[in-house]
Amino acid sequence: MTPTTDTRAARFRALHQGTVLVLPNAWDAASAALIEAAGAQAVATTSAGVSWANGAPDAQGLGRERMVAAVAVIVAAVTVPVTADIESGYGDVAGTVRAVIEAGAVGVNLEDSPGLDGAPLLSRGDQARRIAEARAAADAAGVDLFVNARTDVYLAGVLGDRLAEVEERARVYAEAGADGLFVPGLLDLDAIARLAGGPLPLNVMAGPGAPPVERLAEAGVARVSVGSAIAQAAYACAARAAGELLGGGTYETLAGGLDYGRLNSLLG
Repeated sequence: MTPTTDTRAARFRALHQGTVLVLPNAWDAASAALIEAAGAQAVATTSAGVSWANGAPDAQGLGRERMVAAVAVIVAAVTVPVTADIESGYGDVAGTVRAVIEAGAVGVNLEDSPGLDGAPLLSRGDQARRIAEARAAADAAGVDLFVNARTDVYLAGVLGDRLAEVEERARVYAEAGADGLFVPGLLDLDAIARLAGGPLPLNVMAGPGAPPVERLAEAGVARVSVGSAIAQAAYACAARAAGELLGGGTYETLAGGLDYGRLNSLLG
């Protein structure tokens, strides 16, 4: 563990106390630098965005080696703490945690979806064991890693009382050593408030149609991120600009682009 990693880890953990932590998600060095320049106190990676930028599909299509390499580039581009989306752990949670710590990350998202199309969620017990593995690997490395336990109960079409299932998973995951609970797909403020009163700080994935950050904070949310939404918006701009250029030979979509010099200087 380097002094820099130690300092960033302490800073990142402290950001989960008090006001809501807002984490725009980055997928490469330039997006991370822009997010920091916009005032973000920390940067989260998006596995989807990183995968797409490197020519692979999401859901562990990129593989651990290339994902960790991308995380290292993002860490080097900013001075704020970075938390890494490690998906389902690439078949070796402990090894993946060691690798992202070496890359400079001070937090991880670890999901209970196995990363295989159509596969059911991992059982509570199986995921708890993986969280414990992540915690043990971080402890062995001497890093106070923030383990954000992601549950895909609301994304995977789980039948029955989904809220009760998430509450039970939160309890089990907390006992296993998780530091936070991430529940993508959940935007109901009443359910959010109920989960926010549970054993772990709550992370919500927001985006178009979601309550604003202020309302989420009022409901008790500790952390707000947006997943791949910023990357998708950037790629939508690329698609529109290419379509306009190739179809009509005009350039209106390119208006309002970032200043070349500003962007270049961020990575100087």
